[in-house]
Amino acid sequence: MSRFFINTIKLSFLVLIALGLLVLCSDKYISSYSEFASDSYDSTVSNNVGLVLGTSKYTSSGHVNQFYKYRLEAAIHLYNTEKIRKIIVSGDNGTLAYNEPRMMFEDLVKAGIPSNDIFLDYAGFRTFDSVIRAQKVFKQDKFLIISQKFHNERALFIARKNGIEATAFNAKSVSFSFSPKTFIREKLARVKAIMDVYILGTTPKFLGNTVEIS
Repeated sequence: MSRFFINTIKLSFLVLIALGLLVLCSDKYISSYSEFASDSYDSTVSNNVGLVLGTSKYTSSGHVNQFYKYRLEAAIHLYNTEKIRKIIVSGDNGTLAYNEPRMMFEDLVKAGIPSNDIFLDYAGFRTFDSVIRAQKVFKQDKFLIISQKFHNERALFIARKNGIEATAFNAKSVSFSFSPKTFIREKLARVKAIMDVYILGTTPKFLGNTVEIS
């Protein structure tokens, strides 16, 4: 083998190690924000507003997405037990046929939650956008984030680093086998979240007019 080829292999190996360490360190750091989340309805601090982070209602195979199901179940219980008074449903509205906030809105109304207590955020294309728009567009500096534990940790990191006094409720967890891709993607998303906050100075794709939540 040529020396150039050997050096290239060594460099590639070092890059892989560096990337691996970056992912591990980012994961551990983001996980530390679990201190602001609760698994118990009783211990969840009451908030005026709950922010439900969006996901698709159905999987690619046509089954109901468990991440979606458990987030909405949590939001409904939190509302009915007066832990939250208003709900923001935030998600992707990429096409006419795909509208996460509208699906969540319709299912919450079917569950008995008054429509005038639900606010739709159609520009929650990423977790970062959903959290920052809750502050900038819906004028909330304190709210309860509702998603699964791994997702809440990243959302809380984004919120707290942007001066938002957010807490979270951990909806029922979903097994790794249900969607391995989701859990693997989360590891990379944590690296991106840290870059957004500390390096890139990222802002939401859209802001727009403010919405008053009384």
